[in-house]
Amino acid sequence: MRKFLLFIGVLLIAAISFSSCNNELRRIEKSNNFEKKLAYADKMYQKKKYNTALTLYSDLMQVYKGTDKFEGLYYNMAYCSYYLKDYVQAGFNFKNYLDLFPNSPRAVEIDYMQAYCYYKQSPKVSLDQTNTTKAIAAMQTFVNNYPSAPKVAEANLVIELCRRKLEKKEYNAAELYYNLGYFKAAGIAFKGLMRNYPDSDKSDSYKVMAIKAYYSYAKNSVMDKQKERYETVVSEYLDFNDHYPNSKLKPDAEKFYTLAQSNIKTLENEQNKAKSNQ
Repeated sequence: MRKFLLFIGVLLIAAISFSSCNNELRRIEKSNNFEKKLAYADKMYQKKKYNTALTLYSDLMQVYKGTDKFEGLYYNMAYCSYYLKDYVQAGFNFKNYLDLFPNSPRAVEIDYMQAYCYYKQSPKVSLDQTNTTKAIAAMQTFVNNYPSAPKVAEANLVIELCRRKLEKKEYNAAELYYNLGYFKAAGIAFKGLMRNYPDSDKSDSYKVMAIKAYYSYAKNSVMDKQKERYETVVSEYLDFNDHYPNSKLKPDAEKFYTLAQSNIKTLENEQNKAKSNQ
């Protein structure tokens, strides 16, 4: 019983406190005392009551525009959107901040945050990666503009994470082509992965997948096209051997090379036999 009464007491205190805060907010919102309203907005911002702070800052924008307090107001307002995870609005506000205050001592910080908002909008791999691409471009611009900035290391990490996501998406597409039996498209896609991500630690595996795809493409081709397409497999293997002579995947690539050579010899023997019978 005592615990129940204590629980009820806590709820009543919380309800009274909440009602009191709401009453104070309503009084502040209706007030024409803009200094008091701004002070209350800053107080709410410090307390991480970002919805309340954002509402008040938005109301005060036109009041303080052109004054020495506008920059701080706009700075906090932009971060309110960011902390509320409204990254579209936050990115818009950060960009506007830079347009309004290009010489601000906070410009480097805000430029980074503008780019970071694109990264925060980057979706899972299976979805459209427009914002991922924008994040890479924005972060690269940041690195180029501020090569000595403290955030450069973080910017480079974001670029790397974004590139890995794009690489994974391209890999999934190439793998899907292969699984669906579109072997030529798969071979082209795997070679595209190598070209787009030359420093990837999976580059040799992409080459092996390209060889495998081209082998399947040749094997499933009409007879007249097989020899030419098996020769592509041989060419791709020789290129693999030049670029990855010490790869652990070399035996896998060599298997398709050997099969392709054997099939080429078989086809040549059959062609020669056909000619001799004419």
